[in-house]
Amino acid sequence: MARPRQTSIVQIPPRVKGFIPFAYYGKVREPIKLNLEEYEAIRLLDYEDLSQTQAAEFMDISRPTLTRIYDRARKKMALVLTEAHQLLIEGGKALLEGEWYECSKCRCRFNNPQSKPVAACIVCDNPDVTRLNSCMQ
Repeated sequence: MARPRQTSIVQIPPRVKGFIPFAYYGKVREPIKLNLEEYEAIRLLDYEDLSQTQAAEFMDISRPTLTRIYDRARKKMALVLTEAHQLLIEGGKALLEGEWYECSKCRCRFNNPQSKPVAACIVCDNPDVTRLNSCMQ
């Protein structure tokens, strides 16, 4: 029997929920789902340019686990790019660190480390902010 998957820490939520191929005229393909922990592995290793050891510490998982997650993510991204699949970023066994919000006006993303009620955007003072933690799980 396989061990249950470990919960990973995601520090910053993704800015989008997915991508759609542009100007693809072939048969519509099944969307590929990139889990939140796979997104975070790509963000930390490729975008932030951290070592696997550093990224594993940030995600609170072992380095071999991070390597497996990253390999899955790379294979999914290769399918998306070469076969024109739609990409959906959702699900997985991940926990967003802290409370995250997004402003509907300026699209600023900010967290709430004090856990006080958020009344408005910290950049433009717009009262229309969305809590991201509830919609990303």
